[in-house]
Amino acid sequence: MTMYAENNFDGTLAGWLRFTSPLKNKDKNYKYAVRRDILESWIRCREAKVSPTDNRIHLQLEYTSLQVMLRQNQELIRIAKPFMENLYKIVTGSGFVVCLTDVRGYIMEILGDKDTLLNPITVSFFQGASWSEEEAGTNAIGTALVIKRPIQVSGSEHYCRKHHCLTCSAAPILDAQGNLLGILDVSGESTAAHLHTLGMVVAAAEAIMAQLGIRKKNNELKVINHRLTNIFNTMSDGVILVDNNGVISELNPVAQKILDADLGKPEVKPGVQVESILGTKQTFIRRMLKCKESCLDVEIMLDTGQGLSHCLASGEPVTDEQGFVTGGVIILRPIKQIQSLVNRFIGHYGTLQFSDIIGESKAILEAIRIASLAATTMANVLLQGESGTGKEIFAQAIHNRSDRRAGPFIAVNCGAIPRELIGSELFGYGDGAFTGAKRGGKPGKFELACGGTLFLDEIGDMPLEQQVALLRVLQERKVNRIGCDKVIPIDVRVICATNKHLMKEVEKGTFRKDLYYRLDVISITIPPLRERPEDIVPLFNHFLEKLDKQSRRLVVSPEVIERLVRYSWPGNVRELQNVVERIVSLTEGQLITLANLPQDICNRQPASVAGIVANSPDDTRPESVCRREQRRVYLAENERQEIVALLSSHRGNVSLTAKSMGVSRNTLYRKMKQYAIYN
Repeated sequence: MTMYAENNFDGTLAGWLRFTSPLKNKDKNYKYAVRRDILESWIRCREAKVSPTDNRIHLQLEYTSLQVMLRQNQELIRIAKPFMENLYKIVTGSGFVVCLTDVRGYIMEILGDKDTLLNPITVSFFQGASWSEEEAGTNAIGTALVIKRPIQVSGSEHYCRKHHCLTCSAAPILDAQGNLLGILDVSGESTAAHLHTLGMVVAAAEAIMAQLGIRKKNNELKVINHRLTNIFNTMSDGVILVDNNGVISELNPVAQKILDADLGKPEVKPGVQVESILGTKQTFIRRMLKCKESCLDVEIMLDTGQGLSHCLASGEPVTDEQGFVTGGVIILRPIKQIQSLVNRFIGHYGTLQFSDIIGESKAILEAIRIASLAATTMANVLLQGESGTGKEIFAQAIHNRSDRRAGPFIAVNCGAIPRELIGSELFGYGDGAFTGAKRGGKPGKFELACGGTLFLDEIGDMPLEQQVALLRVLQERKVNRIGCDKVIPIDVRVICATNKHLMKEVEKGTFRKDLYYRLDVISITIPPLRERPEDIVPLFNHFLEKLDKQSRRLVVSPEVIERLVRYSWPGNVRELQNVVERIVSLTEGQLITLANLPQDICNRQPASVAGIVANSPDDTRPESVCRREQRRVYLAENERQEIVALLSSHRGNVSLTAKSMGVSRNTLYRKMKQYAIYN
């Protein structure tokens, strides 16, 4: 805006002379006939003590600082250079220069005629020259830096007299947030001043800013595309992108691995029809592309170079702004991967090891030895033993010692499933296979156990009609769901268990002979607890320590140990565990007495500690075994009483007690743990 005096009018030069005169403050009411932006710039220059008559060449950046500035602004220079060249074509031969500065006013790039750059009028325009108001006074570059708006400064509007010969047109270059990036300027002799020059500079600056915005968006898109590409290539699912004609446009490495087509099929790569890979019977692809339908978890069977691959496929159409289908995304998930995830979350895995089997008898150690050898093979295992002997513990231990320990461990009790449902439970069923069937079908336990172990408990109770189906699955390593024609390959190790004598069941005609020989590759007999009495006390102590959650340090009386050893344990280890749980629950103090035992165990007649008595009528153990066990219990109790007495006399000092007994401290600690003695 032009400012006029109320009573007298002076031109710009007269105003400049008056403003820069030492007598300028004589008349404070004087109003200068200059634009507000120019007057405010003059005031800033005067306050900054800029000399209006200084004729020195402008401050120049040293070489190192100049290179740093150029490196930091290389993107701006690269984008602005073509627009500067277009401007220069317009002013070529006119004595004008086109320059680009940074946010401080230092010239980064300059274009001009050779004689123009040497002209005394434009001699201050060179790379690294400073055109800030503090250095050059009022000028288009420096003033545009301050006001962040386009401006033209001509002739005596410049604060420094040496620039009165110039006309300068400058426009700021801003980013999307309005932050200043630099200044674009065109300068020449003041006699050639024209308002159109400023318009050209403004247009060029706006074009540079638009290009900067496009470049920024392109960079952002590159980053997003890079991230999406990384996600696409690292997804655990197979992804296939197709166009609206069903032609593969892209697929990730997982999809390539899943499909892994053999030589008899087209190579799996972009440009191939997806139906030639997934099969023409997969109608969900056509529904996705033609009817714009999304499809979720469609079961498909792929014939790949490595055999049949069972997958779940999902499809999602891709549409444009008008809603027309332009392509689709197909997701492939291997069934094994899904089953592994499901099994992990619903607890289908084995946790028990051979170290969890408690026992020191020859019979149990022999069973552990055979089971350990069986774990290293893929042979079918048949575990035989009475109920409660720990057959599932052996099955889990074999699984966890084998190469399949990372896979699922699924247990099925064949005797607990209704005979009409056992087939669907083991082999699965298809959609609508029978009344009440789940929509879409359901996989059976053989499918869920793929890559792991299937434990068939109480195999002797399986109905004859299902034994035929089981035999076929074991022979062919394939399963057919009930009511479905799909053949699904399986990779399962089978461990069976029974409390029946299967050979006698074969003779009776309730169990198939061919299935028996298929299952009985490695047979392991787990002895009942009554045949290994030496394991009763270790098992009792183990369960007592495990179930005594209050850490009461319970002490067991000798009579209790004797009754436990003489009992026949028809329920085996499971019964013993239940008895210990009862004892822990009903014992009020720290001493476990006969009153804490169940009545049938407590009523057993104790053996004479001085000698050997005959077996009770219902004791079916060999006489020599029973006598040896009685003798062992007697000696153990004497040793226990000796330890208790010595600890009491030495006031609990373990070292003195061990020395009195002639044993090491470690040995004494072991015996104290064995006899449940807590110091």
